[in-house]
Amino acid sequence: MGSEGSVTVNDVREIVRQAIATRQPLRIAGAGTWLSAGRPVLLGATPLSVARLSGIAEYTPGDLTLTARAGTPLGEIDLATRAEGQWLALDPFGAEAGTIGATIATASAGPLAHAFGHPRDVTVGVEFVTGEGETVRAGGRVVKNVAGFDLTRLVTGAWGTLGVITEVTVRLRARPETEETVAVAVPDARTASTLARWLVGEPFVDLTASAVELLNVSLARHLALPGTSAVLLIRLTGNEKLVRSQRAALDAAADTATAPADAWYWLRACEPTDAAVVRFSSAATRIGETWAYAASLTAHFPRAFVHASPGRGVVRCIIPEPDPMALATAFTKHRFEGATVAERLPGALWGPLARTAVADKLSRRVKRAYDPYGLLNPGILGESPPQ
Repeated sequence: MGSEGSVTVNDVREIVRQAIATRQPLRIAGAGTWLSAGRPVLLGATPLSVARLSGIAEYTPGDLTLTARAGTPLGEIDLATRAEGQWLALDPFGAEAGTIGATIATASAGPLAHAFGHPRDVTVGVEFVTGEGETVRAGGRVVKNVAGFDLTRLVTGAWGTLGVITEVTVRLRARPETEETVAVAVPDARTASTLARWLVGEPFVDLTASAVELLNVSLARHLALPGTSAVLLIRLTGNEKLVRSQRAALDAAADTATAPADAWYWLRACEPTDAAVVRFSSAATRIGETWAYAASLTAHFPRAFVHASPGRGVVRCIIPEPDPMALATAFTKHRFEGATVAERLPGALWGPLARTAVADKLSRRVKRAYDPYGLLNPGILGESPPQ
């Protein structure tokens, strides 16, 4: 397995080939902090960890690009880019120990997606080992690519079902000159319609912010934010003059307070590993209705955290230690007219509450093309066990 304490791409390729020879399913993991997310992988799968396939392979500050091996922690990338006045504008939910490979494999996005987009928007290249034990490069740092196919976007968000990501090339940004986090009180008495008008109207329509998140009372208290109501957390970034002007506009329009800068870190790290996490999305103009739906659903769970990205129309519900029957009952009682994505659920509820992602013929054909033996994270997309 490579040199002492490390893993190489050749090691990964050899593990996959051995799995093919024995028809042994593989459970792909990075730091292992997100293993309870996604559909359960079939029992009996052998762990294949890329945590020791780590380190920054290439960093060219002048080109604003960085290439890192899949097991590299996000915190390590942040330290390296900070020294050059740059940053990787990805902040998926979880701790800084989470890896770049897992972030891209799951396409996990956090509050910074409000301004900087999703993993597919910042990933310019990947290297991965297919379910046939072959190494493929796509996008940045390409030796040979396949014309007509955007393999980088295809693998991003595939949850390791098409290949084991071994290396990622990402696009960086200049780190803001200054930043400030503002907490704006949001009275709970607002109706869905007035909440929507308030969030997409003045003073927020012209707001230049890196992140905007609406937090319910429970989550705001957990983060020790000021006030006793729901809170809109706003991350202002840019040059000093711009940030000062934006803050002044907010102060004139709403009840504001300065929030600690590390509130964003604690927001990312607030999820217990035993929580059920479900997100709902619709048009941004319907954010009030989506928020109201999430509030009605989580009314059955007093300890639930709810937060929303108003600009993206997304609301996430985090329910610690959920009782499966109570959760199933709540979903049955409250119907949502929009997109529902289960991030984490008790195992017994995946079938009844979460539809498979591979029901269509195209998805199944793509899966077979890159993992013909069905050995990579089998079950995570709801497919049948490999034969």
